[in-house]
Amino acid sequence: MHKARSKRKPPSRTNDGKTKTRNVRRMTARNGMHSQPNAGRESNKAQIILMLQALDGATIEAMARATQWQPHSVRGFLSGVVRKKLGLTVVSADSENGRVYRIADRTALAAA
Repeated sequence: MHKARSKRKPPSRTNDGKTKTRNVRRMTARNGMHSQPNAGRESNKAQIILMLQALDGATIEAMARATQWQPHSVRGFLSGVVRKKLGLTVVSADSENGRVYRIADRTALAAA
């Protein structure tokens, strides 16, 4: 005679308070980061493009300060978004303040 198999019981969930506290902390951290309103504030991407449109252009350091990005992030944005995705020509030249970047053809920006 075979012994009847009993169904496995799911593990009981004990509410020891740790899970609830952890979730509350996580939600509070997320909400705290996004509490600043975006109204009246232009995006970092638009800000960099405006800086590149200027006749004088902008340095990597100036763009990094304006957007609070790291310099390598600004370079990546110039290469990946401005040049590849938007198809704009970015030229650079040495000046007394360092290497200055600007958009070569500003008429192409109006079409984009």
